[in-house]
Amino acid sequence: MTPTQLRAYSAVVRLGSVKLAAAHLEVSESAISLHIGQLRRELGDRLFTRTAAGLAFTPGGLRLASRAAEMLGLQDITVLEVSAAGHGRRLLRVGASSLFAEHAAPGLLDLFARRADDLDVELSVRDPLSFGSLLLTRRLDIAIGPQPPELDPAVASRPVMNYRVVVVAGPGHPLVGVHPSPGRLREQTWLLGPSAAGGMGAVPALLRRLAVPEENQQIFQSQAAAIEEAKRGRGVAPALSFTVAPDVRNGHLVELDGPHAGLEAVWHALTLADGAPPAAAELARFASTPRAIQAMMRGTGVNVQRFRPSVHVTLWS
Repeated sequence: MTPTQLRAYSAVVRLGSVKLAAAHLEVSESAISLHIGQLRRELGDRLFTRTAAGLAFTPGGLRLASRAAEMLGLQDITVLEVSAAGHGRRLLRVGASSLFAEHAAPGLLDLFARRADDLDVELSVRDPLSFGSLLLTRRLDIAIGPQPPELDPAVASRPVMNYRVVVVAGPGHPLVGVHPSPGRLREQTWLLGPSAAGGMGAVPALLRRLAVPEENQQIFQSQAAAIEEAKRGRGVAPALSFTVAPDVRNGHLVELDGPHAGLEAVWHALTLADGAPPAAAELARFASTPRAIQAMMRGTGVNVQRFRPSVHVTLWS
């Protein structure tokens, strides 16, 4: 199979039709069909069939979709790495949990990247359960987020930052001003970011502790979008305490009271115990310093003359 075939197949999976995939890739529909046919013959699988409701993918077709995205992403990363090396630049591949990537990574990585003029940083959002395997196969140089329950001895972990998840709501919400029981919290509409969809982290842990049923959970494309819905009085939302503090001070949000409406947690930095790239080891040390923690909580900020986009988000899965 070739990258061109995989790119055609990924476009069909993502867009749901050969016609749309052809338009997106700016090729003919017959070219897309040719690539799909070649994959079918090579793999001995139909991959998908057309139905009245759209495309129906076989189990093998779904597996190929996942692998194709992974292989194409690896190809893109390789091109970037080779180009960077050819220009005398280093590339640091950082994986992060979605909550860390959205709220803490921008300030930390921008500050860290500005310490070295020859360093580019690539940020990808990853499931924390995959941190160990991604480091061991050297697809990541460092991973930051909740520590997986089991770590390979070849992976080193160090705490980066303690944080607190709180539950917030709009000022007119009926739970404001009371100490809600787990039962009352459980029956609310929960407005959630992507971190809630994973199996690890403070937000999933809070939902499990309260036994919030899935029908009461609404997941948005970002934590920030969920918080905006909470401001409009459409439910309650778990949030990092330092990110919502300004809205709480301004009265746009209210932090719910009581021992059940919060959770303490820790982010960790994971690297290979031996053989980690120097930049990864340095970032693991730097991330727990007071200056780095301030940058994670507040962002860094530079004037327009100094701004340069040194951090590239290449994979958001």
